[in-house]
Amino acid sequence: MKHLKKLIPYTLIAKIHKKIAPYFKKFVQAPTEKYVFAPLGKFGHFLTHNKVFMKKQTSVVFFNKYTYRITHKRREHIIGLSFIMVWIIGYLIFTLYPVFYSLYLSFFKVGIDGQDLNLVFRGFDNYKAVFLSDPYFVEILLEYGLEMLINVSITIVFALVIAMLINQDIKGKGAWRTVFFLPVIITSGPVISILIDQGATTLPSIEDYGFIDQILNNVSGFIASPLQALFEQILLVFWFAGIQILILLAGLQKIDKAIYEAASIDGAGPWETFWKITLPSLMPLITVTIVYTVVAMSVFSLNEVIIYIQGIMLAESTNAITTGYGYSSALSWVYFIVMSIIILLFVGVINIRRRSRA
Repeated sequence: MKHLKKLIPYTLIAKIHKKIAPYFKKFVQAPTEKYVFAPLGKFGHFLTHNKVFMKKQTSVVFFNKYTYRITHKRREHIIGLSFIMVWIIGYLIFTLYPVFYSLYLSFFKVGIDGQDLNLVFRGFDNYKAVFLSDPYFVEILLEYGLEMLINVSITIVFALVIAMLINQDIKGKGAWRTVFFLPVIITSGPVISILIDQGATTLPSIEDYGFIDQILNNVSGFIASPLQALFEQILLVFWFAGIQILILLAGLQKIDKAIYEAASIDGAGPWETFWKITLPSLMPLITVTIVYTVVAMSVFSLNEVIIYIQGIMLAESTNAITTGYGYSSALSWVYFIVMSIIILLFVGVINIRRRSRA
């Protein structure tokens, strides 16, 4: 400290500060308080103390009539909402509004005139054309529904098996989680289209086995087409299981091991504990994974339905409807309804099984 006092002239700094302080207070601090902080304070007081909204210490009054008490729990809710308010506003502006605007466009014939849209009201003609004038879309939509029923079931079963294996007492659990989650990152970009073109999503030797041709030759074409697509892209279906594996693994780790110990003492084996303890405990998470899987596969950029809708957006769609945006909006909403029905079907089956076991 003695050496620092010798190096730093404290007295000189103090003299400079003493001379500058009055000017700083006069020309900087005082104007800032007068012209910045004081108006902001008055504006903030006006926002919280007016005839529409009056904030008190433990309550809020609307229109000088309706009182809303602010408890500790409600205050926590308000603070939580304030943190996600930016996301909510962004969702309402950039997602929810375009969604309902597409519903609005689905009832019109949309023409493009420079940067403007010419709208001619069509009513339900676009939706009628989906089923009456566009048989190809109906065909790929039915194939999509059947593929979802098969692919989602296989993906959930695969994710559950892998999650149970990783949950065992093995070394390198983090590495295994990374291995199964890595394809999620790959499939989220344009790399997956190159991998599909190169045949990286199929098993090289799967066509060498005759049982696949045997199955396809003994079922109808409506069922054979989804099965063939499943065999051709079986690895791609498994690649969609990364998120589901992590969700189910987290659920498995939350189950109390004492329950398994008590069941083992009572003579229950691994098969009984799976059906009586593991699966009922994971049912809520299985519902979440089903919804996520259906949505993820449905909005996949290489989905045949999405490719078809994008392809006709700026081209002639059918003989009856020659617009792009209006008809493609109608196709999108029909696709959304079918996707919702598939989700409700899966969730309904899960809930029925849960109630029957209760």
